[in-house]
Amino acid sequence: MDKKQQGFLERYFQLSKFNTTVKTEILAGITTFITVAYILIIIPQTVSDPLRIMEQGDMAQKVANGVFIATCIGAFIGTLLVALYAKLPFAQAPGMGLSAFFAYTVMLGMGYTYQQALVIVLLSGAVFIAITGIGLREAIIRAIPACIKDAMTPGIGLFITIIGLKSASIVVANSATLVSMVDFSQWQNPDFDVSLIMSAVVALSGLVIIGALNAKKVKGSILIGIIIATLIGIPLGVTRFDAFDLNLATKFQDFYEVSLLNLDFAGLFAGDNFAHNLFTVVMLVISFSLVNMFDSLGTLLGAAKQGNMVDKNGEIINMKQALMSDAISTLTGAMVGTPTVTTLVESSAGIAEGGRTGLTALTTALLFVAAIVFAPFVSIIPAAATAPALIYVGVLMLSNVKDVDFSDITEAIPAFITITFMPFTYSIANGIAMGLISYCLLKLFTGKLRDIKLLTAVVSIIFALRYILISLG
Repeated sequence: MDKKQQGFLERYFQLSKFNTTVKTEILAGITTFITVAYILIIIPQTVSDPLRIMEQGDMAQKVANGVFIATCIGAFIGTLLVALYAKLPFAQAPGMGLSAFFAYTVMLGMGYTYQQALVIVLLSGAVFIAITGIGLREAIIRAIPACIKDAMTPGIGLFITIIGLKSASIVVANSATLVSMVDFSQWQNPDFDVSLIMSAVVALSGLVIIGALNAKKVKGSILIGIIIATLIGIPLGVTRFDAFDLNLATKFQDFYEVSLLNLDFAGLFAGDNFAHNLFTVVMLVISFSLVNMFDSLGTLLGAAKQGNMVDKNGEIINMKQALMSDAISTLTGAMVGTPTVTTLVESSAGIAEGGRTGLTALTTALLFVAAIVFAPFVSIIPAAATAPALIYVGVLMLSNVKDVDFSDITEAIPAFITITFMPFTYSIANGIAMGLISYCLLKLFTGKLRDIKLLTAVVSIIFALRYILISLG
């Protein structure tokens, strides 16, 4: 890269202001992409899985192909918006939690088609744009109590840690204790899936490597750790080379046929009971909107604080632009055929690598486009090799627990609930929601009503009603 290009990037992204360089930003963008690349495989599988369960194999494959291209394009658009408009180092792509809700609740459980479910996501995106445009999302951020804001970063740290532990098979399901550590003593048992142990070994090795390199102040320690862990996985059978699928023509054809601008508005409201259909759709739109809103807010606040990308008032730099980028990407994602596009918590890996500006996001965005062609090669990197990056970032983010004030129990309990509910319910939104509800209840029953802002109470009531309605079916 010549000096003229570097000068333009310096001026546009204000690299010196954030004490970063072109090299650092590009390295951070690559790190973010490699850490999130697994979604390019998982999202298409998740969205098409209900069709496989319903024994619609041919359509399932077409949807999987279409969603793969849609995921790359949706992630590119969303991340590019963040890069050029908000100038922040966040990646955007379909979120795992909302994609699972899209597939298993809306499609499989409620019987909506893929194209009808996309309409619901589109409507939630339109709602997002409206409330962001009038400043409501910013107002909600400001209404979140300080104790819960302080708890978000460590909570997200634990959340991405458990994502890493799970994807590396270090933590596995256990019928007696819910979760447990993989049993290393079973490595010679022919009836045991030894690949779980090998994955755990690769991940733990990667974590030690990243930690050691970081202690030695080596630039790019996370990316180097991922690469070395991938190489370690080759002799252990964790890194595999048998998943190549270069048939791009078929993927694009299926993308045009089933995904791109293929929205079934008429089918969504078809049937004898229009009022019931409308109510159901409205509730689904609210569910998508609430979960996406607080997932995004939590990620933005937590990661921005971790990277010192907040102003003197503790607010995210270019917050309105970041929120609008998130809102637009939800709408455009639905139009190209992917579930809700949201700000990815894995962006923290790039931030930990030194990413501070939109140049990090621009790098990641371009890699999402390149992934359309190079996805088979990206898929070589196993989850066990990217898991150490998430666990390591969890370490960094958990250190912010020192900012939480535990001296006032009416502040400490909501903060604690926010921190613990994120990993234990596998949802950032649940952590924030339960933290807000508990905050309002504790202040109410201790005679501290003045501490509750009106908008805080309104959001808490909306969340409580959502949980009640879900429980009633």
